[in-house]
Amino acid sequence: MLTTELIEHILTTIPGRTVGVLGDLFLDRYLDIDAARNEPSVETGLTAYQVTRVRAYPGAAGTVMNNLAALGVGRIYPIAYIGDDGEGYELRQALKLLPGVEQGGVFSVPDRRTPTYTKPMLNEAGTSKELNRLDIKNRVPTASHVEEHIIELLDEAWPQLDALIVLDQVSEVDCGVVTKRVRERLAELGAIDPQKFVLADSREQIGLFRNVCAKPNENECIKQMRAGQHAHRFNDRLSAGPIMEMAVQLNRAVFATLGERGIHVAVSNLPVELREQTVAAYPVSGPIDICGAGDSTSAGITSAMVSGLTHEQAAAFGNLVASITIQQIGVTGTAPPEKVRARWREVNG
Repeated sequence: MLTTELIEHILTTIPGRTVGVLGDLFLDRYLDIDAARNEPSVETGLTAYQVTRVRAYPGAAGTVMNNLAALGVGRIYPIAYIGDDGEGYELRQALKLLPGVEQGGVFSVPDRRTPTYTKPMLNEAGTSKELNRLDIKNRVPTASHVEEHIIELLDEAWPQLDALIVLDQVSEVDCGVVTKRVRERLAELGAIDPQKFVLADSREQIGLFRNVCAKPNENECIKQMRAGQHAHRFNDRLSAGPIMEMAVQLNRAVFATLGERGIHVAVSNLPVELREQTVAAYPVSGPIDICGAGDSTSAGITSAMVSGLTHEQAAAFGNLVASITIQQIGVTGTAPPEKVRARWREVNG
């Protein structure tokens, strides 16, 4: 399905492409704790962990951008709002380190917080483990004027984009960037310009998109289809049926990620064709870390699609990229071109 020539074609094409990323932009903040420096708190008697280093990275939609930048996409245009706070400042500084990322579509909203995942990492006896994560999220609906500005930025950027990745990270309905109104506008733009590749990823609302491609994981697809009119037909294991049902519903392609089994691709191009195929994952040995694997898959699929590959070939490239990132333990991995080439030589014998 993939060839060395196709791999090279992708890697030499994407520096000339522009990919938009619309969605929730988080700050991933890591606190490195040295257990050997622990102190008892005089006030409470509890252990006072001593932070020796603070690391900040763009998370959620930022992880997608990090993967696109690492692959070599030439221009990356995020559309998102963040808070006018310290976390927002840290996030903007972290975004500056990503090549090709512009910040013109990232705007601050005074009465919102910058969504943040704070991850305390306890380093003890040569090992590191993550303690309970601390989350900052907005849990009230996004204001209408903010929605309007998101849509304005989307309309302005749309003609310049070769593709768009949509990441709906916030589980609370209409409390993030991708609200009902934003989804409706995406559906309108997708209907007007069906040749533009748009890939949506959502933890809770994937079944509500229209006229865009989707990348649910296995559990998300089962959940959405059980909630629909065909719920009685499905067992605990995902079959080809519900994936095609979702493709028909979205009027586009669905890339359903199946973990170590790969990606099941269902393409709805009614009334011309319906087709589906499971694209096998590439084998990986040793320990793995799946944190950010879905985002790296989205970046790989989109990079292949803007390079003119088929949906099935794009799924294979997404699998290849993910097989690289999951082998990077304790970090949100990326797949720069040299690692892509090396991994391809490995799996291709």
